[in-house]
Amino acid sequence: MNTILWITQGILAAMFAMAGTMKSTQPIDKLLKSGVTWADRFPLTTVRMIGVSELLGALGLILPWLLNIVPILTPVAASGLALVQLFAIFHHAKHKEGKAIVFNIVLLALAAFVAYGRFNSL
Repeated sequence: MNTILWITQGILAAMFAMAGTMKSTQPIDKLLKSGVTWADRFPLTTVRMIGVSELLGALGLILPWLLNIVPILTPVAASGLALVQLFAIFHHAKHKEGKAIVFNIVLLALAAFVAYGRFNSL
């Protein structure tokens, strides 16, 4: 189970690190062209905040557990990322963006799996 959790954490961390880097550094028009269609519905500071949150979550998925420094932060980070995905699902549902919802559900499920698995490993 530990191996499956590490693989899942790695996949999630890579995805959230890439997405967070994009949202925290790229201009809105470039985000829109790359498929982040919701970026024009929010102020730039909100998009940047979401990006930084995703970057911090990606680090939190790996570093605390790997280094055994406050390892409870890993399931907390996974829970936070699951919450971000839940909010994203509600937003995309409001705007009838079905493809985005499916992707958010997958990320939510993976983050919840990591949170559950790591909370039970403490």
